[in-house]
Amino acid sequence: MAVQYTVVRTQRNVTSTSQKDALGLALAEASTENKAVIIAMVNKAFVEGDDKSMLDLFLDSFWHGENTRGLVDNLLLVNVDQASYERCKFLRLHCYKLETDGVKFDKEEVYMSDEFIKMMWRRTLFLGQVLRRGYNFIFTDADVLWLRNPFPRLSFNKNIDLQISTDRFNGDQWSQTNPINTGFFMIRSNKNTIQLFDLWYERKDKSTGQKEQDVLNGMLHGGVFKKLGLRVRFLDTLYFSGFCQDSKDIKAVTTVHANCCRTISAKITDLSAVIDDWKRFKRSAVNETSTFGNLKHEACAHSWGK
Repeated sequence: MAVQYTVVRTQRNVTSTSQKDALGLALAEASTENKAVIIAMVNKAFVEGDDKSMLDLFLDSFWHGENTRGLVDNLLLVNVDQASYERCKFLRLHCYKLETDGVKFDKEEVYMSDEFIKMMWRRTLFLGQVLRRGYNFIFTDADVLWLRNPFPRLSFNKNIDLQISTDRFNGDQWSQTNPINTGFFMIRSNKNTIQLFDLWYERKDKSTGQKEQDVLNGMLHGGVFKKLGLRVRFLDTLYFSGFCQDSKDIKAVTTVHANCCRTISAKITDLSAVIDDWKRFKRSAVNETSTFGNLKHEACAHSWGK
């Protein structure tokens, strides 16, 4: 049976915590009847800010986006510290607190720092556990704006195991030369994808100094995907855009990812400009403009010098 994603909150009879673990409860409450869920992960740095936090911007995009408000009902926010968990509960979202023995992810982990890499590997382990429970999901970084419902742009062909965003799209959705980005992907739970995550995480201790995305890319080009029989679709940046390669068509763009950016403060500045442009587009007469404004992502460009 093909996976069906709905935008309506699913009401379920959920057993007590003595009968079911906390993750199982959280997934059951957030998912559709067909065990599909949207997952994002945040820490304290993502929920705090002088004006708006990254989480605020992320949620704002669902509010201002096209046919996206109902998707929040199927969003599970995974919190890696107490501060982000408390913020999540205050916002009355679906929340799950992810405990990691001996590690505190309660501050900004700058891109490619040791703690950043540890957090990415912890995320990989967690997402593999979700697959083992039989859930299909979209994983989205919290620095991705959802301007339109992405499901019309995603395939529900049950033979496609993974659909993943790219930093730069080469024009061929099946080409393995597309540089992948693990900040947004949709994956089906099956024996092959579960094995992929197992093999991926097993390489953690043999990949010192590499983030999990680099390791997955190496597995892709090293023949692991082919050996597992995985069918992968690479997403076009015209629709699944990012700061590495902007979509120029505001009438087509679905998500915007603050990739190619080092700090949270820079991401907030430049994503705020994207939201402002989006709101101007929505207010314009019959959405007359078809391009984004002259967005240079200057804060992100300068973030690499910090």
